[in-house]
Amino acid sequence: MTNELIFATNNLHKLTEIQHIIGDSFSLRSLQQIGCFDDIPETAPTLEGNALLKAQYIFEKYGKNCFADDTGLEVEALDGRPGVYSARYASDGHDFEANIDKILNELEGVNNRKARFRTVIALILNSSVHYFEGIVNGEIISERKGSKGFGYDPVFKPLGYENTFAEMPLLEKNKISHRALAVNKLVDFLNSLK
Repeated sequence: MTNELIFATNNLHKLTEIQHIIGDSFSLRSLQQIGCFDDIPETAPTLEGNALLKAQYIFEKYGKNCFADDTGLEVEALDGRPGVYSARYASDGHDFEANIDKILNELEGVNNRKARFRTVIALILNSSVHYFEGIVNGEIISERKGSKGFGYDPVFKPLGYENTFAEMPLLEKNKISHRALAVNKLVDFLNSLK
């Protein structure tokens, strides 16, 4: 028997990718596919909180099992900023060029460039909440490199690699990314229920 699971996203590429990993034991649907066009608030001060807010919103409004994710870049020298505010660090407009400029300006002359990407997934399954986390450690380089990916990818170089996320082929990035690590934990959990 196939169980329906809502992924609180409108990114169909992400949805297809995760559906492929999960297999046919769960049927994933996006917000658009369930007729949800609401602007779901992300007002929590943590990644965990925002992921849960989105999942709870869908669960309470539609009564369906669901999961949501939130991701942040945490820079050690900036006391963990931008963190939960990563998408709107420089302005409310999700302007990643401005966000990168702000990070690079704040780190000018700073030797400690350690950073990490962290994704948290909140799953609500039969009213129970489960969290899954993925972390990739690395550093912020001093200038943009690469044209692939999005967000802070051009200035984030994962530990043990010579290239930024924006220089990596998507398949390679997806094998080691914070989101992939969190999704794999989610998938392992869902598969354990079979």
